[in-house]
Amino acid sequence: MPNLWNVDKLEPVEGVVVPGRTLPAVFWNAVAMRADKTWLREKKLGIWHSWSWRRTGEAVREVACGLMALGLQGGERVSILSNTVVQWVLADLGVLCAGGVSSGIYPTDAAQQVHYLCEDSASVVLFVEDDEQLDKALEVRQRLPALRHIVVFDMEGLHDLDDARVLSFDRLRELGREFAARCPDALAERMQAIAAEALAILVYTSGTTGKPKGVMHSHRTLLTSMRGLQRVIASTESDERMAFLPLCHIAERMGGEYFSMYTGARLNFVENPETVPENVREIAPTVFLAVPRIWEKFYSAVTIAVGEAGRVQQLAYAWGIGVGMQVAERVFAGRAVPWWLKLQFLAARFVVLDNVRKMIGVHRTRFCITGAAPISPDLVRWYGALGVPMLEVWGMSETGGVSTCMPAQRIRPGSIGPAVPWNEVRIDPASGEILVRGANVFIGYLNQPRESAEAFDADGWLHTGDVGTVDADGCYRITDRMKDIIITAGGKNITPSEWENELKFSPYVTDAVVIGDQRPYLTALVMIDQENVERYAQDHDIPFGNYASLTRAPEVRALIQREIDKINAKFARVEQIKKFHLLETRLTAEDEELTPTMKLKRKFVQSKYAPQIDAMYS
Repeated sequence: MPNLWNVDKLEPVEGVVVPGRTLPAVFWNAVAMRADKTWLREKKLGIWHSWSWRRTGEAVREVACGLMALGLQGGERVSILSNTVVQWVLADLGVLCAGGVSSGIYPTDAAQQVHYLCEDSASVVLFVEDDEQLDKALEVRQRLPALRHIVVFDMEGLHDLDDARVLSFDRLRELGREFAARCPDALAERMQAIAAEALAILVYTSGTTGKPKGVMHSHRTLLTSMRGLQRVIASTESDERMAFLPLCHIAERMGGEYFSMYTGARLNFVENPETVPENVREIAPTVFLAVPRIWEKFYSAVTIAVGEAGRVQQLAYAWGIGVGMQVAERVFAGRAVPWWLKLQFLAARFVVLDNVRKMIGVHRTRFCITGAAPISPDLVRWYGALGVPMLEVWGMSETGGVSTCMPAQRIRPGSIGPAVPWNEVRIDPASGEILVRGANVFIGYLNQPRESAEAFDADGWLHTGDVGTVDADGCYRITDRMKDIIITAGGKNITPSEWENELKFSPYVTDAVVIGDQRPYLTALVMIDQENVERYAQDHDIPFGNYASLTRAPEVRALIQREIDKINAKFARVEQIKKFHLLETRLTAEDEELTPTMKLKRKFVQSKYAPQIDAMYS
């Protein structure tokens, strides 16, 4: 089956691709090895621009020397407040090369959050993307005595700015060139002094259960994960990758920036978060890392498009995806695919499935990688039916991003795969919690010694907070978060994430939170997919004026009820949703209800919408 699914290049790669005991050492060795080959690509004003390894190295050298010219000392912290752009990578690597500690801040964070993160990390320099992010920094600067300088990537609209402590990214690079001319050996000496055990980056948790905690990773822990990934999801210099997830999140930082630095895969930056669907089709990545929300969006777009197509196209799609499902189920089960079904699948790809893949932008994709949140097993099956293997990985900021990975050759929908070779994973027999131990595990939470100590048991096992099971083949399955398990008034234990994942498979639902702890039955708070529900309303002549009126329309409530009824049929009566409430506000990452990775904050939502929840039980 590898020839049909095009996963023949997924064999593990052993040995060291690029040597080096720290991230700067690996980067400069990669520059020497690859020189004029392209590493980074960005689109500006409709034109793609390439950054060779040599050009990237020159820019990183200038940034590092510029920071040293500003007085950055080894071990000092620098924060980056920006969307995912090339300058983010240049700043990150420049900070590391200068011996500093790099910390990312979500561009959707409010000024108060920026203050907290810069204060907690004691950042002495803050990189910001543009005037919008600069405004946040200037609003809180007076309360950040440690902050010495602010560097702006994009100075559009700021040319008349006169502030001695604010400088442009270009000016920083000029300072770097001047510093390098005066002190030609200073940068090499600074990098040589960096220890493998030294703190390299801070990754702040999303703060779903309180204030974000600064996860501390050393060069050694990061290199363990970076090199380990090549043993389970091998990549090469011929691969096209896409950078669009927040670089302050461990997924894009490790799976995008650092892993492509190590393997040489080209890293393509999208124009902005809103152009991701169009850029995917342009880039056609060969390896595609994304979160479940993205995969759900692609599926929803196809489902809606098929629903609006003619009868012949609908029948062709139903036949093609049916053939693909037959092939996928045999591959998932480890059974041979008979020749007649292989021929049908090739015909199905020619007639319909390849067009679907091109519509999404995965027509060249060898495999997709999904992580950061649970995904519906049916979604994994659907991508498999298209002929695109979807590999679910599981991990957390504290473990460098990946602790288990589903092998492409034996995908099991609903499973997160076996433990990766560079760490150990086991289930706590008493609580069912998943524990992790290995050289990739973080070195503690910044400024929080008690929480750092509580994260580990006496034998060095990290408590992940996820509850799961493991089968006879060593494949793990997440059942829920320990803090999220619902115990109904009747004493029944319910794992809400399983039900929520099923509902998010609907093209009309973006997210949901199941309620029911100490309650007589289960209810749900549901966030609809505005684009798809609006289209449904227009197609069915349902009047609405805004998002709130859309959620109140009886026909829309009936639509969501039908989606819930489909899922209820899969569960026992005690696990079924009896009532639901549609959130009447369209939420974005800037709203308190959502984490920066667009997940509903369960406890916050339950507290904020307590009256609506109580009404469902009255």
